[in-house]
Amino acid sequence: MDKVTEELESKKTSKFQTFIYVVLIPLLAAITVALIAMTYLGYNVFELTKEYGQKIPFISSAISDDASESAKDIETKMIELEAEIKDREAKIIKLETDLESKDQEISRVELEKERLQEEIDELTAIKEENKRAFKDIVKTYETISAKKAAPILSQMSETEALEILTNLKSDTLAEIMEKMEPEEAARYTKLLTADIAESE
Repeated sequence: MDKVTEELESKKTSKFQTFIYVVLIPLLAAITVALIAMTYLGYNVFELTKEYGQKIPFISSAISDDASESAKDIETKMIELEAEIKDREAKIIKLETDLESKDQEISRVELEKERLQEEIDELTAIKEENKRAFKDIVKTYETISAKKAAPILSQMSETEALEILTNLKSDTLAEIMEKMEPEEAARYTKLLTADIAESE
């Protein structure tokens, strides 16, 4: 009994194996060779399948529905992506413009800074020159006689005369004040006293 069952099973297995070896494998090999040959000859196998599939009633409706939905999805996706690309391009252009204007602003500020620094240097040089010139003037008033210095100082503006008088040595100042008119000497004494009080 077991032998009969084994023989039947081996016949069933051998029939299936025969089907695989004789029919299925050669069929798959033939399809593969045909696909390769058609692709090599320049035919798009998938397009041909789609074209012939549309002629078959049930398959054609499934293919056309899927294709139309998929085409709409792709088109929508493409429109969205194009809009996103344009939006990003606009942002890039805006950022480039902002960057360019910032660079121009930085250049303008740097030029202004250089100009102001040159002006400061020039004014500093003038100030130093004025200080030297003023020291020379003060030295001159210290070397000339009080009799000559007093009338000159009387002819000057109050501010200029006061500035020279405040920088003179005390003994020279005393001599010049002595040679001034009493009212003028009193006025300058009062101004000098106020100037000293302010500086303290």
